[in-house]
Amino acid sequence: MKEPDISIGIVNAQKIHFSLNGQFSAKGETVCGNQVVSFSEGGILWNNTLYKELTFTPQEGKSFFSLYDVTIGINFHWERQETQSFMGTLKLVVDEGKITAINILPAEDYLISVISSEMNATSSIEFLKAHAVISRSWLFAQIKKRKALEKKDSGFFSITKTDTEYIRWYDREDHTIFDVCADDHCQRYQGITKASNESVVKAVEQTRGQLLMQGDGICDARFSKCCGGISEEFEYCWEDKKYPYLAAIRDIDHESGEMMPDLTNEQEAEKWIRNSPAAFCNTHNKRIISQILNNYDQETTDFYRWKVEYSQEEISELIRDNTKADYGDIIDLIPIERGKSGRICKLKIVGTKKTLIIGKELEIRRTLSKTHLFSSAFVVDKGEAQNGIPSSFILTGAGWGHGVGLCQIGAAVMGEKGYTYDQILLHYYKGAEIKSLY
Repeated sequence: MKEPDISIGIVNAQKIHFSLNGQFSAKGETVCGNQVVSFSEGGILWNNTLYKELTFTPQEGKSFFSLYDVTIGINFHWERQETQSFMGTLKLVVDEGKITAINILPAEDYLISVISSEMNATSSIEFLKAHAVISRSWLFAQIKKRKALEKKDSGFFSITKTDTEYIRWYDREDHTIFDVCADDHCQRYQGITKASNESVVKAVEQTRGQLLMQGDGICDARFSKCCGGISEEFEYCWEDKKYPYLAAIRDIDHESGEMMPDLTNEQEAEKWIRNSPAAFCNTHNKRIISQILNNYDQETTDFYRWKVEYSQEEISELIRDNTKADYGDIIDLIPIERGKSGRICKLKIVGTKKTLIIGKELEIRRTLSKTHLFSSAFVVDKGEAQNGIPSSFILTGAGWGHGVGLCQIGAAVMGEKGYTYDQILLHYYKGAEIKSLY
């Protein structure tokens, strides 16, 4: 297998301002410097001429382009805009009444940026090597999945809707004109803006072409910030599919003898979430945390166990705004089904005007927050009630993210404790193998 080129969607806007730093070719011309394109009459307006698409190809090895007003952390609590710079080719295409900027470059160069963008690059080399393998595996698995979906006659649906339930999951099947996006929806990618650390380059080079495999299949190597002590299984967050290598694991040394509690049981889940059991990801070591989390990620400090409180007015307004449905006053939030990590995948919202079961985990997190709850592994306490209406709701929760696959905080701690990258990988992905494809 040859190292492939990867296409990454960076920006989608009516107008895009960018600069070409060095010599680029486009439409038979050599161009450089500041450029502006805008959507007009179904095409891309550039230098007073309309085009269906535009490709700017670097003519020198050091040439790069910069995109202005790139939004990162879309719909998350750290959302903001940045100017970002990228190596490789810039392709502009029309998509749904806007222009999409796509970066095309070799897979290994993409991975250097992803690992630098996903976390602070001063982490241990073994953790960085582990992340290089899973980022590469996830990338190739998603490309393969997208190609398989394109061949299907029927559309792909991620919503189940009845009179009593609304179950929806969010994956990446909506990307059809490029392989992956540049934000947290896929893998955080910020070009050479963050790809400047020698340790990351070394980690990618030392694992070049290595993928997590199960048999002949590439592992869909999911990862999240903090599992909360036990990792989640794929089916509780996305499609109803079982992947043996994404089984729930206790995030602790397997020789410790610690038992795995049954967090699908409500009493066990409540006991687990209200306490702070030992786990690799149960750390307050600021040095390790700063190695993993970028500055805006460190705005969040309580990720292993956390607490959110809403007044009745706040929670009823949140649910109404996020679901576009009026539940009235909220009477109760009842967990109907939990995954192996204690994450709720079905939650009944009981209101004075409407009652509905919602899921899966990300739909729950989006419904109960202005951005996203840290996770759906939470228990509910209600404030004093008047006429049967609670005055407030307190959510006590565990973990940050969906919890499936590798736990970044836990893996970073493992790296600091001297575990090798293959030991880290096989801790989180049971029964997988590491193979080199190129």
